Amino acid sequence: MNEQRQTPGLGLAARFALREMRGGLKGFFVFIACIALGVMAISGVASVSRALTEGIASEGQSILGGDLAFSLIHRQASEDERAFLESLGDVSTAATLRAMARKPEADSQTLIELKAVDGAYPLYGSAVLQSGQPLHDALGLSATNGAWDGVADLALLARLDLDVGDEISVGRIKVRIAGLLENEPDRLGSGMTIGPRLMVTPQALEAAGLIQPGSLVTWRYRIKASQLQTDAALNATIEEAKDTFPNAGWRIQSRANASPNLQRNIERFAQFLTLVGLTALVVGGVGVANAVRSFLDTKREVIASFKCLGASGGFVFRVYLMQIMTLAAIGIAIGLALGAVVPLIALTLLEPLLPIGASVGIYPAELMLGAVYGSLTALAFAIWPLGRAHDVAPTVLFRDSVSARNRYPRKRYIVATLTTLLVLSALALLLAYDKRIAGFYLVAAIGAYLLLTLVARFIMWAARRMPHVRSTEWRLAIGNLHRPGALTPSVILSLGLGLTLLVALALIDGNLRNTLTQTAEEQAPSFFFVDIQNHEKDGFLSFVQQSAPDGRLETVPMLRGRITALNDIPTDELPPPPDDGWVLRGDRGITYSNTIPENTEVVDGDWWSSDYTGTPLVSFAAEIAQNLGLSVGDTVTVNVLGREITATIANLRTVDWESMSINFVMVFSANTFAGAPHTHLATITWDETPPVEKELDLLKQVTTQYPTVTSVRVKDAIAQVNELVGQLSWAVRGASSITLIASVLVLGGALAAGHRNRIYDAVILKTLGATRFRLIYAYLAEYLLLGLATALFSLLAGSLAARFVLVDVMDGQFTMLPGTALAAVIGALFFTIGFGLLGTWRVLGEKPAPTLRNL
Repeated sequence: MNEQRQTPGLGLAARFALREMRGGLKGFFVFIACIALGVMAISGVASVSRALTEGIASEGQSILGGDLAFSLIHRQASEDERAFLESLGDVSTAATLRAMARKPEADSQTLIELKAVDGAYPLYGSAVLQSGQPLHDALGLSATNGAWDGVADLALLARLDLDVGDEISVGRIKVRIAGLLENEPDRLGSGMTIGPRLMVTPQALEAAGLIQPGSLVTWRYRIKASQLQTDAALNATIEEAKDTFPNAGWRIQSRANASPNLQRNIERFAQFLTLVGLTALVVGGVGVANAVRSFLDTKREVIASFKCLGASGGFVFRVYLMQIMTLAAIGIAIGLALGAVVPLIALTLLEPLLPIGASVGIYPAELMLGAVYGSLTALAFAIWPLGRAHDVAPTVLFRDSVSARNRYPRKRYIVATLTTLLVLSALALLLAYDKRIAGFYLVAAIGAYLLLTLVARFIMWAARRMPHVRSTEWRLAIGNLHRPGALTPSVILSLGLGLTLLVALALIDGNLRNTLTQTAEEQAPSFFFVDIQNHEKDGFLSFVQQSAPDGRLETVPMLRGRITALNDIPTDELPPPPDDGWVLRGDRGITYSNTIPENTEVVDGDWWSSDYTGTPLVSFAAEIAQNLGLSVGDTVTVNVLGREITATIANLRTVDWESMSINFVMVFSANTFAGAPHTHLATITWDETPPVEKELDLLKQVTTQYPTVTSVRVKDAIAQVNELVGQLSWAVRGASSITLIASVLVLGGALAAGHRNRIYDAVILKTLGATRFRLIYAYLAEYLLLGLATALFSLLAGSLAARFVLVDVMDGQFTMLPGTALAAVIGALFFTIGFGLLGTWRVLGEKPAPTLRNL
């Protein structure tokens, strides 16, 4: 014979795999659903992020208000600076600051975001009024009947119970609400706002008397530079501005980076949701492994036949790997189809809340990312159970369906599994926006998975060694925990990961809310008073002390400055620090003092003397200095009022940020800003929480007597933060529920995988005299034990994770919340008992005869 025996190749394995799949997808619906859910989450989130990012890019000019924007704090541009800006193109000037709006006849007032715009505003986009009237027709150029015209947000009308045409007092003028502002094109590029918007003319702002030396006002100069068509031309102009006016201290943005804060937040949230999707895939991987094991169990006669006819273990592995990956491809295709639709649905629902228009479309790169994650997950969790079939002898397969269940596969399959998991982890790490957080997540996910495996094995070990109990039902329940093919590993792994994530998020959210509320009640001052001028400081303090004699007043000088260099290295040339990078972005509040501030402690270095007159010194917040790599003796350069000031760090001090009292990252020696125009910041605190009426009465008196001073009620600000945290937490928990859905799918798959053995048990026990009630009781006890074990682990692991985030990452405090603990226990019991009994009821309804005939 010239014919040589050849090892079956991939083609033959593929033909066998496709022929065997003619029977349909029975038993693999959970497998496909788990893969589809994870792929949908990852590709959908990535697509939504891409749509928002492209929306920002496409609307960059409108968001920024120009092709370029130059921002200054405290001061307007000088003549030379203004001439340079006008040489670039058309210029529009806007001034923004916080002020108090009062409705005198109703004795009510509120904090507002006041904005004065010139006739060129807006350079891009449209300012839309509800009436359809042009903006500048509504504003006018002068006062009419003693009142200036302005346009306002609907929120301002709601807070002060106003209608269009009503008048309010702002500073020293009256403003008539001439229109309702529906769209402010550059609102997003104007930075964070606290109060509702009121828009007036520059003439009205000047008449209000709110602009004084040192006032916290931001001047923004938007440039319409039609000749700067490319990003390279914009960047060259920015560098020219920096070189021409190195000490201007202005913040420069271009249309290519119109809203960096929003962009960072989108990327961070997208990273979190991607990690949630990856968690769902990992949880679904448990379902993949369960489905593969169950599938191989039904194919043991076929595998035995293959081997009896000469097929190698490698051939068997290839046949069934092809089948599994084909099924995974079906799940991935479904996930990609759903992921492509997610942006359309999500952005349609979020359209009323989004400050920008999103560019909805199909994004192949983002969809491909989901496909890669899905493929790697399916492969990683399928190789191990498939590898076990390689060395199982045909006689064992015919004789015993469970004897090979706990054997390890060959080393090649172990290495292949670990390699695939490493590739999956590396991909998640490399594509992460914040690699440090992604690294924490990967370590936590791996640790949780290993720990859950150990917990499941411990429960099985403990159940196997439990003392004899008299109740037959409880003996059966305990035996089911450790029997071959027990549900214990699947339930603990699947529900454990999902519930742990939700417990951690709920505890973080609850602790943040409690901290804000408790601090507001126990430590935080009642009011911050901003923009107190030097000439009115003494009178203001005396007035407040007389109006609230039992209150405790604190006042400090207040300026705004931006850190431009650390140790003579410009901040834009420094690598972004992993923590506290916000200190180097934008302007910071700064102060000066010759005495150590209250509630602080110098931990390194010494404070300067009260009569110090040497070179400028600065005290820096210790923790932030450490994260920035600063120490005593280093230098910090800040730009204040267009002046570059370099100070040496004399000491590092602790800062109690949680107290919400007056705190600064930097406190300079008093001689640093000698003669510089500035305002003062004051707080008032009561030893016991005052009634709301008492606070509002003081607010009314201060606003009436000192109309140019801005009063911020801390409880109002905290209420807004609490509302924002609440909305965000619901969004986060809603997104995280994807993981719980995957857990439920895996639980359902585990029950389906054990369906065959459960039928066998139920038929035998019923034949021996067991009633349906006693069997339900036994299964109920089993699911109760599994649910309690899962709940206890989720509670412990979720609490530890929340504590790590709150204490070690956020430097906060952690308190155990019993309500969250109870919710975790109820959730675990609901899913395990509910789904368990649902599957058991089907089992108990099976007829005994067909099963007994095959014994």
